[in-house]
Amino acid sequence: MTGNKHWVLPQGIDEALPEQAAVLESARRKLLDMYASWGYELVMPPFIEHIESLLTGAGHDLDLQTFKIVDQTSGRTLGVRADMTPQVARIDAHRLNRDAPTRLCYIGTVLRTRADSFGGSRSPLQVGAELYGHSGVESDVEILALMLKTFALVGVNDVYVDLGNVDIYRGLAAQAGLNAEQESQLFTLLQKKAVPEITALLSQWSLDEGMQTMLASLAGLNGGEDVLTRARDVLQAASDEVRAAIDYLQAVAQKTSQRFPDVHLHFDLAELSGYHYQTGMVFAAFVPQSGQAIARGGRYDHIGEVFGRARPATGFSADLKELVQLAASDSPRDEKIFAPAVEDMALQQKIAELRGRGRAVIQELPGQQGDAAAMGCDNMLALVDGEWVVVAVNNE
Repeated sequence: MTGNKHWVLPQGIDEALPEQAAVLESARRKLLDMYASWGYELVMPPFIEHIESLLTGAGHDLDLQTFKIVDQTSGRTLGVRADMTPQVARIDAHRLNRDAPTRLCYIGTVLRTRADSFGGSRSPLQVGAELYGHSGVESDVEILALMLKTFALVGVNDVYVDLGNVDIYRGLAAQAGLNAEQESQLFTLLQKKAVPEITALLSQWSLDEGMQTMLASLAGLNGGEDVLTRARDVLQAASDEVRAAIDYLQAVAQKTSQRFPDVHLHFDLAELSGYHYQTGMVFAAFVPQSGQAIARGGRYDHIGEVFGRARPATGFSADLKELVQLAASDSPRDEKIFAPAVEDMALQQKIAELRGRGRAVIQELPGQQGDAAAMGCDNMLALVDGEWVVVAVNNE
């Protein structure tokens, strides 16, 4: 006989039970308060939109990750958001339409057709921040700083940050005169750091030896700060655009290290995540206990173009559920106070007073099963010398 499976959730879809939900909500409030103190305004995009909006700019790479349905009202195809970044870009470009730099933050559930890793969630609680309207080292450093402050507030320690710049590869590909197909083939191999295959592929193309050497070198240009010195040496014949991208990368790294000397910075010039929409700096954060990036971000200056207003943009995003799971310590359990099922106005006034001060009070229901301890309460209200006072449960 087949058991009742009505309670089983789809694979990769999870839910937060009371204890986890309390930790998540506490982290959410603290993060939004911190973002607000930096001048980041909260936006709440819709969970579902016309597919054209969701798969625009950064959204093109999300096509396979997006659930699609037909709107029974209009007959148009709708998409359930798999990433909030394109939505926030639309808000900046079309709804707000400001000239001054705009700082926006967001938090909400996204839904994906596939998990990013084996056993991972398909319904992350995405949190992030975007800075629009400024092109320069300072705004990239601010976003990096806010990401690192996010980890610190949640309790995620020992963070490693990978830094790259897609303009290095983009500039070399343009200098070599690669067509779109060649650029895509080489891009795929660089992501795998498949050096023999890269060498074999480049040898098939009509490129001079120096150009082949520069392109092939990207796979090995990863490591500590000496990577940038090696890059300048190996890529000395590269275009001004490529050399400027290396300088930009170093400037961001120096300013970040000055503010966060304990953060481990790693450089990877073949780090091309989001290559098809990112326009400069890219970065990813890692911790030793996870093989996947716990946050990603970078610059994507053209993301608002399709919405009629392309302006500089940089930002980051992470899954708050994952960050909470990786946190160094659990948040302390909220204290709960148990109140007996007694008809007494003085008791009701005391309960109201405590709740008004932010204390959690659970009042017993007549005839209920379970005492104060069973209700998760360490303290309770007891009548002492004619007054209702808070006492420890075991001192009742």
